[in-house]
Amino acid sequence: MSDLRDLYQEVILDHNKAPRNFHRLEGANRTAEGHNPLCGDQVRVYVLLADDRIGNIAFQGSGCAISKASASLMTASVKGKTRAEAEALFHAFHKMVTGEGGAAFDAGGLGKLAAFSGVREFPIRVKCATLPWHTLRAALEGRQEPVSTE
Repeated sequence: MSDLRDLYQEVILDHNKAPRNFHRLEGANRTAEGHNPLCGDQVRVYVLLADDRIGNIAFQGSGCAISKASASLMTASVKGKTRAEAEALFHAFHKMVTGEGGAAFDAGGLGKLAAFSGVREFPIRVKCATLPWHTLRAALEGRQEPVSTE
């Protein structure tokens, strides 16, 4: 189990250090802003939605390693997915990090997103991990008001 935790920590540190899709996305037709006042995380998600599919996605922002790595892995995971598939991933991710599934929750279907399975042990960090996901939902729904974890 220790090896798995080390691997997960490595994945999070890698995505924090060299986040994927970390840029302004020109031509995005959906955007949203999110803020976590507790930690100071700020994220802006850019989505190019075409025929109900996420054709391209990017983000910009600043914050803790958990927030930035979550945004990086989220963008890599939802690119090319339909809105419904992205919504299903949101629910599975949220269930994993909040502990809704209990100890028996199987994160196997989440791929590299499973790196955040240990976040549920640190409730203060759940908001850091979920902020990019809530911001993505706001962008897909076309909401104009900023997302806040408060």
